[in-house]
Amino acid sequence: MIIPCIDLMDGKVVQLVQGREKALEGDSPEEMLRKFAAFPEIQVIDLDAAMGRGSNDGLVRMLASKAAARVGGGVRTVARAEALAAQGARKVIVGTSAFGPSGADEPFLNSLCEAIGRERILIALDSKGGRIVVKGWRESTGFSAEEVLPALEPYCSGFLCTYVDKEGMMQGTDLDWFRRLRAATSLELTAAGGITTVDEVRALLAMNVHAALGMAIYTGRLRLEELAEMGARPAPTD
Repeated sequence: MIIPCIDLMDGKVVQLVQGREKALEGDSPEEMLRKFAAFPEIQVIDLDAAMGRGSNDGLVRMLASKAAARVGGGVRTVARAEALAAQGARKVIVGTSAFGPSGADEPFLNSLCEAIGRERILIALDSKGGRIVVKGWRESTGFSAEEVLPALEPYCSGFLCTYVDKEGMMQGTDLDWFRRLRAATSLELTAAGGITTVDEVRALLAMNVHAALGMAIYTGRLRLEELAEMGARPAPTD
């Protein structure tokens, strides 16, 4: 599956480089919904919530009411996850709060599963320099995605795996990293971060990994018509 991304900041659709520098603004959220109508699912990230400086709840609610949406950004409490689910999010993406000092924060994840159900939870494995990063990608932990993935499996239906080193840079992504993660779990995997070419998208789909696309779509490097056609075809098998 190919999943277009809508990242929200200050009430606008934006794209950042490595989660820090704003590179561009997109069309209005309503216009982006129209452009992405051919895709079965969208991804919505509230960057203000992720960075702890407010939220875009009204826009999130609107987007989730009009499209099948996986929503994340600042899901640090069970109450926040419940609120997103109530707003219409099909799946809720949890990053920072899924992790404790030594790996999975199992008490929090247990509470989350009880509140909204394991099937609605996606855990974000955001990796920079080979280590999981949290708090809007501003803090690095001491462990890798491969290390913590097995302990997280009981608490989610899949993983959103972002290769932060190349996020928004239009320089390609690390297919070998996604290949290793694919070998480590049978749960749904979604790749993000630096995906730039049609060949990379095809390679991910061939691995049975979803592709979440942002900058390459917004800059026109990848054409929505071609992506929609690719997403409608069965992925090739080895």
